[in-house]
Amino acid sequence: MFSAVEWMIAWRYMRARRAEGFISVIAGFSLLGIALGVATLIIVLSVMNGFRIELLDRILGLNGHIAVVSSAGAVSDYNPLAERVRVVDGVLSVTPLVEGQILATSGGRAAGALVRGLTPEDLSSRPSIAGNIRSGSLDNFSGADAIVLGSRLARTLGVIAGDKVTLVSPKGTVTAFGTVPRMQAYRVVATFKVGMFEFDSSFIFMPLKAAQQYFRLGDTVSQLEVFVENPDNLLRQRLAIGAAIDGEHRLFDWQQANRSFFNALQVERNVMFLILTLIILVAAFNIISSLIMLVKDKGSAIAILRTVGASRGTIMRVFFIVGASIGVVGTLSGTILGLLFARNIETLRRALETLTGTDLFAAEIYFLSQLPAEVDSGEVVMVVCMALGLSVLATLYPSWRASRLDPVEALRNE
Repeated sequence: MFSAVEWMIAWRYMRARRAEGFISVIAGFSLLGIALGVATLIIVLSVMNGFRIELLDRILGLNGHIAVVSSAGAVSDYNPLAERVRVVDGVLSVTPLVEGQILATSGGRAAGALVRGLTPEDLSSRPSIAGNIRSGSLDNFSGADAIVLGSRLARTLGVIAGDKVTLVSPKGTVTAFGTVPRMQAYRVVATFKVGMFEFDSSFIFMPLKAAQQYFRLGDTVSQLEVFVENPDNLLRQRLAIGAAIDGEHRLFDWQQANRSFFNALQVERNVMFLILTLIILVAAFNIISSLIMLVKDKGSAIAILRTVGASRGTIMRVFFIVGASIGVVGTLSGTILGLLFARNIETLRRALETLTGTDLFAAEIYFLSQLPAEVDSGEVVMVVCMALGLSVLATLYPSWRASRLDPVEALRNE
């Protein structure tokens, strides 16, 4: 498609000369702008993908995909109900659960927390907890006074495995002198760290029987947590589970509970994509301006080429090669830089924190304890094609203008 002569002429035009210094600077900034735009877009999309995947893994690792709750409050006769749900096609497990808000205190320190009561077998079967124990052991998670704390909550209270923590329930005992908060001391048998700030700083696990006794629920539970095979497509499971339970119970899934949060993530991702695409677009316009200036500067050379037999197509292809080369080199450079940065972003973050002495990724703000990045090959291909497409489009008008240059007028103006 392109001859060797056309490549040779284009290469000569791309080399910087003293008289074309300003043009070369503009072309260099165009290349740099495309490279930075492509790299930044790949990095941002990878980080946003990593955020969503990590948050989903941690949220769905600790919380059920579907919750079966009672319209009356507590769920009674939960064992027969759980058996009916377990036989539904696509259901992996059903966990009776007691849940309640409390105030945890120890040694004069206090923190709000969420108590979740479930059987030792159910807790041990959750890899997000059993695989992230930092101290102690789940083997001691039994009896009436055993609890498992998140590592950040344990640090806030200043306790370790083996220490005592007092739990204070706002739903106290009604006496002649008013409502007295219910208080009871528990032994910390283990601490866990799942890497999500909300869970590590506010979750307490307690054996199911002990939680029923503490919250005075008798032989009832707060809800049934249901885990299914495909949490991204819950419609079929919801319909099947709804047919298996009676009208006194209703379903509440993880998408309903976290819809606003994940919708906000998607909106932010789309806005960032639009903003960063503008960087590539500005760089493409720089290609247009640099090529137009190059065409003006090379007017006499173009006229000479036309007089010795070069066709308009040849002239157009020469300048097309010049502009497209800037776009291709910038896109490839940006892609390599973006992939390298995304693959090593957590290492770079730690290095910058060590160098500056500041916390660049506070878990209290960003929910996660480390900066995630997940490269999507489809998105990388989309970004590369978009950058190449804009670069090619940017070369068309200057190349067409060069091919339409009148040799007589060009030589007369020299």
